[in-house]
Amino acid sequence: MHQYPKGRKVDAEIDLFELIHSFWRQKKLIAATAVITGLVAIGYVSFAQHIYQTSSLLRPAAINELDALNRSEVYTLPAAEALGKVGLALDSYENRLNFFRDHPELFKPLEQPGRSLEQSFEMFNRDAITLVQPAANKGGSSSPYIRLELNYPASLDGVAILNGFIDYAINNQREQISADLKVIISNRLRELDTQINAARSSYHSEKEGKIATLVEADALQKARLEDELKALRLQLKMERESRIQQLDEAISIAKSLGITRPTTPAAMADAAQGASSRVVRTEITSQSTPLYFMGSQALEAERAALLKRTTDDFTDNRISQIRKKMQLLEVNRQVEMLAKRSNEDVFLKDIEPLRAEVVRLGRLNTDMSHLGLVSIDRKAQAPTEPVKPKKALIVGLAVVLGLLLGLTIATVRFLIQRRQQGIKPALPPT
Repeated sequence: MHQYPKGRKVDAEIDLFELIHSFWRQKKLIAATAVITGLVAIGYVSFAQHIYQTSSLLRPAAINELDALNRSEVYTLPAAEALGKVGLALDSYENRLNFFRDHPELFKPLEQPGRSLEQSFEMFNRDAITLVQPAANKGGSSSPYIRLELNYPASLDGVAILNGFIDYAINNQREQISADLKVIISNRLRELDTQINAARSSYHSEKEGKIATLVEADALQKARLEDELKALRLQLKMERESRIQQLDEAISIAKSLGITRPTTPAAMADAAQGASSRVVRTEITSQSTPLYFMGSQALEAERAALLKRTTDDFTDNRISQIRKKMQLLEVNRQVEMLAKRSNEDVFLKDIEPLRAEVVRLGRLNTDMSHLGLVSIDRKAQAPTEPVKPKKALIVGLAVVLGLLLGLTIATVRFLIQRRQQGIKPALPPT
């Protein structure tokens, strides 16, 4: 334990009144310190680089701006979604870098020796551009918006940069929507063309099947008619040969009976009895008169005619009818008309809606250069004062720090003077 010499009174407390009185005696030092720090702050804010801030506010577009696009039934884009697309484009690093590259005249003051273009952009993009969007709540009652803020030095035209970048991002989204719309329309037209080609192939298959069915039916009917004609001719030939045999037999009988001319059994009986030729008889019988009563002359004439006959076709009307039908079957007019169709698309079934859709898609306007994706509620305007440095705040803080520094110096001087006078603060007991 450390012990002080006896007889010396140790005062462990510092007299606050004496300290304040010391501050009063050193008021010039404290004031000088505050003035010096204030002047240093004033010098800093006077020569420090001034940073300005400008901002632009975007809101969802009006319904009528996107009505034509949404009514196309090809591409649907609600106003809130369009605003979100523009927000993503504004927040895209690639879009910002491309704008930086496409407009070097706006960023020329940022160029520094030994620093690449990408490095200069990285510093500018990290510190200068801020995108603000409202946080989504459960009720969804907040109105969506996008606020883009830009902090820039006086050497840059921040208003032109911010407005130009917003226009660049909006045009970029317009081009993207236009490209997407063209791709969707192209895919839809390709799909419709596939459906029309499928209908055309189905039609050709159906037409070929119909022609084959008609030709086959005609061939079958013609074959049946030819078979019937052949059988009918054979039947007529057999009937003719049978008739010749009958005539041969009747001629033999007529010659044996001496019948040379046509007669009847009653006439033969009267001739045999010597009856007068002036008597006229009427003979009624239920039996047919035998053929030989025709007389040998008539029978031989008929037999000679039958032997000279080369065809029996004229003896039956059915043959002429068969020939007529076969002649009609030589050319099928329905098959001929089917084969002569030049514009077969007019005969396709259920493709009128497809053709109408093709025409409608072909007339859709894919130029989105004037599409109102967002409503620019407030464009960037030139600020009247810089946001950095904050002169009053910096000078005020400097003066306060100067006062604190002056008070600290005054306190140290006060303690040193007391020590020199032999007044030491007591150490706490151990």
